[in-house]
Amino acid sequence: MSRFYKVSLGVLFLLVAFLTYLEAIEPTPINWYPSYAKEDKIPLGTYVFYENWKDSNPEYFEEINVPPFEFLSDSSKIKDGSYFFLNNHVIFDEDELNKLLAWVEKGNTAFIASDVFGEQFLDTLHLETKPYSKKIQDKVTFIPKTELDLVNQNFKQEGPFEVPHEFSSIYFNKIDTLKTTILGTVKYDDDTLSEPQINFIETPFGKGKIFMHSTPEAFGNYFMLKHNNFKYVENILAYIDQNQPIYWDNYYKTGKAQPTNLLYVIMQNKPLKWAYYLMILASLLFIIFEGKRKQRAIPIVEPLKNQSYEYTQTIADLYLEQKKIDELTQKRIQHFKEYIRTEIKLEPDKKQDQFYTILADKTGNTIEFVEELFKNMEILSTKKATAQDFENISRGIYKFKYANAPKEKI
Repeated sequence: MSRFYKVSLGVLFLLVAFLTYLEAIEPTPINWYPSYAKEDKIPLGTYVFYENWKDSNPEYFEEINVPPFEFLSDSSKIKDGSYFFLNNHVIFDEDELNKLLAWVEKGNTAFIASDVFGEQFLDTLHLETKPYSKKIQDKVTFIPKTELDLVNQNFKQEGPFEVPHEFSSIYFNKIDTLKTTILGTVKYDDDTLSEPQINFIETPFGKGKIFMHSTPEAFGNYFMLKHNNFKYVENILAYIDQNQPIYWDNYYKTGKAQPTNLLYVIMQNKPLKWAYYLMILASLLFIIFEGKRKQRAIPIVEPLKNQSYEYTQTIADLYLEQKKIDELTQKRIQHFKEYIRTEIKLEPDKKQDQFYTILADKTGNTIEFVEELFKNMEILSTKKATAQDFENISRGIYKFKYANAPKEKI
């Protein structure tokens, strides 16, 4: 590796280390996402509220993960009790709303804490909501200081409860005064709106009742862990019958688990994200510095072809061309004898006792055929061979080697 590449690699490494250090010391921003999911410990998750309520009443607590319409349609599974909804928006469609109201009408309870309830739901109960805002120098802003309180005198001594962060706020600006009971209020630090506004109500419906709370942030982790704010939520739950089943809705949750791909998970996790970037950078560096050829190209050498057959054919053609049949015949006999020596391990020129018997036994030929073949070769060694003699001796040798060869035993 040249000096230039070493210096470049060092500079790049220092740059990456510096950027990693800056990213590591940067404080993680607070996640104000309105999740309201029971497992989330972020400010607007409901881990604290859910765990405390469930632990205090585990016998009657049940989680509902399907849409309300589907759950309420199966009358064999549902008993009389309270259906609890908590999210930044809870909007029922027409069929779902009718199914929920029919269930409440039989003597059950529905509790909905949300910023948005849906126009159809509000019209059914003769309610209207209004978002709070205040203009400061022609700019709409939200007031950070907000106080929540309950109307019941038994709870008054513990309030009001301050909301310790700036949230958008909704209140009920119109209610059915003949049926609706005001249970809680919200007060803003605003001279133009000095009176507390309604944020928690109870409305009877048939034999049952509906509770509506327009400040869902009050049930989040951030609010409950500040000062004695948990008492505010504790007092609200006093309106719900704890001796009947409580159905906790997991379907209407902004932060409910959604299927995500692996890359999304990596990018949402700071250490994994930087590990991913470093892996890409390392791969690029490897390609740049290690992807080059480190030695000269090795030429591909074609293996030599076996041309024994062509050579033999050429020699035979030369002998035949020059009509040297006798020499060709003697060569054929010499090669055959060499075959006997090397392959069968017998000496053909020094015939021992029972030579033909042993040779016939090893090769699977008959003794008569072996004797005749060798006698023909002896005759050809004493006279000049013709083309016919060459053909006959070649056929005999071929038959000796292949035609009468012993078969393999299975």
